[in-house]
Amino acid sequence: MMTASDSVADLAPSAKLVYKVLEHNGQLTQQQIAEESLLPARTVRHALTELESADVVEERIHFQDARQRLYNLQ
Repeated sequence: MMTASDSVADLAPSAKLVYKVLEHNGQLTQQQIAEESLLPARTVRHALTELESADVVEERIHFQDARQRLYNLQ
């Protein structure tokens, strides 16, 4: 059975970094991920798309601000 770490192994370095940031910090918005990882917002969006395709990240609505999304590891 493949683990989440195995799914991430073949992804881009930016996706691996975003995965590690979420692993360490828990649930974050895109902006918070960008601040923690020091990656540009566009790179974070692309990394999150890759992680969602690999089924290791889950997107939820931010109840305090419905315009934002929260990302968490599955």
